[in-house]
Amino acid sequence: MNRRKLTPEEMAAKVAKMKATKAAKKAAALKQVGYIPAAKKIRKKRIMTEEQKQAARERLEKARAAKIKTGNTPYGVHPSVMEKSEDHILSYKKVKEWIAHNKDLASEEKQLVKSDVKGARSRLGIIEGYVRDMQHYLKTGDWISDYYGKEQGMKVKWRVLAMAYHHEGPFKGMIKRDVGYIYPDVGEWTQEMHDDYYGVQQVISKSKRKRKK
Repeated sequence: MNRRKLTPEEMAAKVAKMKATKAAKKAAALKQVGYIPAAKKIRKKRIMTEEQKQAARERLEKARAAKIKTGNTPYGVHPSVMEKSEDHILSYKKVKEWIAHNKDLASEEKQLVKSDVKGARSRLGIIEGYVRDMQHYLKTGDWISDYYGKEQGMKVKWRVLAMAYHHEGPFKGMIKRDVGYIYPDVGEWTQEMHDDYYGVQQVISKSKRKRKK
């Protein structure tokens, strides 16, 4: 028996009829057990006139101005961040701009990841990690990333507050030093100072001999 192929319009009508039949059977079953579904609330969309929109904008501007005048910090932002002036390298305004910029970069990299572009997944991980570090800074006031800037173009110089010492090995008892760190006794530790302090350590590896069978 040959069956005629349904047209798209006939198929849509058939599917709609099946859905309506299924919904009717479900409603009848629920009615039989005494279940009455609650009516869904329809939320009407508020339509504002141009005058109302302008009044709302003015109220928002006044609220923002009052917030700045009273010195209140935005919700979730550490007070020490807000204390920094706008020209400070880690001011609230600059860091917020960096976060927005890197979120845009992350969106672009996600598209490249979907297209299976080489290196996109690695770049996405770096950018997302940087965004998390900046959000941590806004929340706690502590900058924990090794880099800063709009696209991590600047390297952070860390200041050492408490000395650490080598507890074993050839440098036992000596203060631990790392290049680029700022120490209270000598200032910034350079590569030249590092070489003079630790000296050249030559490691001689034993050659492996192949056994003859």
